Amino acid sequence: MYVGIDIGTSGSKGVLLAADGAVRHRVARPHAVSTPAPGRFEHDAEDVWWRDFVEIARELVQAAGGERLNGLAVSGIGPCLLPCAEDGTPLRPAILYGVDTRATVEISELTDLFGGDEILRRGGSPLTSQAVGPKLRWLAVNEPHVWARTRMLLMASSFLVHRLTGRYVLDHHSASQCSPLYDLGRREWALDWASVVAPGLPLPSLVWPTEVVGQVSKAASRATGLPEGLPVTAGTIDAWAEAVSVGVREPGETMVMYGTTMFLVQVVDQPRPHPGLWTTSGVFPGTSTLAAGMVTSGAVTDWLRGLVGGSFADLVARASDVPAGSRGLLVLPYFAGERTPLFDPSARGMIAGLTLSHGAPELYRAVLEGIAYGVRHNLEAMTAAGGAARRLVAVGGGTQGGLWTQIVSDVTGLPQQLTRETIGASLGNAMLAASADGIDVSDWNPVVQTVQPASGGVYDDFYAHYRSLYPATSDTAHFLAEQQHRAAREP
Repeated sequence: MYVGIDIGTSGSKGVLLAADGAVRHRVARPHAVSTPAPGRFEHDAEDVWWRDFVEIARELVQAAGGERLNGLAVSGIGPCLLPCAEDGTPLRPAILYGVDTRATVEISELTDLFGGDEILRRGGSPLTSQAVGPKLRWLAVNEPHVWARTRMLLMASSFLVHRLTGRYVLDHHSASQCSPLYDLGRREWALDWASVVAPGLPLPSLVWPTEVVGQVSKAASRATGLPEGLPVTAGTIDAWAEAVSVGVREPGETMVMYGTTMFLVQVVDQPRPHPGLWTTSGVFPGTSTLAAGMVTSGAVTDWLRGLVGGSFADLVARASDVPAGSRGLLVLPYFAGERTPLFDPSARGMIAGLTLSHGAPELYRAVLEGIAYGVRHNLEAMTAAGGAARRLVAVGGGTQGGLWTQIVSDVTGLPQQLTRETIGASLGNAMLAASADGIDVSDWNPVVQTVQPASGGVYDDFYAHYRSLYPATSDTAHFLAEQQHRAAREP
């Protein structure tokens, strides 16, 4: 039996799998994100990451009923920055991934220092709020008392690995999101740049997410209930573990994750840097991926449901009766800025074409269509980078109900497969642990449904106007964003 545990943004999940891939038990724990200031998002590693892990591990061990456990893998949100002392004690709350935008000054400084083109060539991705390097520099400048004691750079998965095994390691994929500290072509730390960005910081040993890196120690066994000596696989960042859960591992295979945010991971045959995407090391040795992320997706649908009331099921049913194009509405879903391919934290949401005849069903459908236009935009960027979406697999809570996935297939013109299990990253972790134990997991989560495009290109004109609307209104959006920031700073 195999254990997979994932630490997410707003909750943690765990799963217990039998050796034939059958789900024996699943568990979830909600938790909160700390927002100490505008643009800052943090997790307490002890009260969130370790507490959730211990509670979930104990429940899964109990569910195993005394049967032997053969392996464990973990994943977590990332890339993020948890500075720790030499013994692994957290020195401050973890600074989270791209939603945390505190290091904008440092992004600009490091881009000027090393050169944007050279950073892209060597590291695979431009410096954005997603990158760890600028956050390390922010820490050194703004919290020198913490920086002076920092001897370890950890993320959610590597923090748990260290707590369980004592090993100070980081998987290649997570490291490739520590730009500009990682050389993507050489698959090693860029020590010359690291000595400038984070002087004196010992960097973790690099491993692949599929590697067994240690065993559960006696102390960790007492704390978690896991058996001492249980093999621990390195694991990785949650979205990439989720891609594993639905069998995305060959070039051209692409995961489309429907959640609070929309995230895409496409496997490519070699590193293919693009200024509007993240190019990273993959999960399996020697592989590479292109990644794209939209800041809001499910978050916008939840916002709208809160405004108009009712249930999601009711909104979906009513929006299903609205024709494609939402009777002349067009939405830019940039309600909290946008990540790829715009990399514009000051982008803002827009609803264009409103009239007094529009109601909640049209608005809801227009939001789903706007997000689908964003997916198409990102897929086109992947194609421009040299990738190819030969197979799309849809995952996440947003796949329920069918309307959203159908709209995305209609807008993109591409079919999407849905697998039997949509547990997510925790399932991918258990599969990684089983693979590391020599088990063939290729048929553990079979495809059970395919969503075929059915619109006949009716969305093409709408998409063209979607692409032109952002550049035509960005000056206004940036002005309004500054007013919002100013208002947030005022008492």
